[in-house]
Amino acid sequence: MTEAATRAQALLREHRDSIDRLDAILVYTLAERFKQTQAVGRLKAEHNLPPSDPLREARQIERLEWLSKEADLDPEFAKKFLNFIISEVIRHHEKLQK
Repeated sequence: MTEAATRAQALLREHRDSIDRLDAILVYTLAERFKQTQAVGRLKAEHNLPPSDPLREARQIERLEWLSKEADLDPEFAKKFLNFIISEVIRHHEKLQK
């Protein structure tokens, strides 16, 4: 293996280690987010509030689009990602209503 290839392998390992750490952060962050939304769902169920809040959801999507632009992340990807999360949260809230 050439010196350049050896350096490339070391850099690749560093990038992958960083990706692995970021994946762990994402998983734990999502878990914490869902703990909070479960608490919201229980509160809504206790007070007979609707499981969905379209106005808040729209504001959250707008906010995420702005954040994604600031972070240089594709806003369409961010919007799809948040829509997926919101649909899961609503599904959980609907289950708590039953």
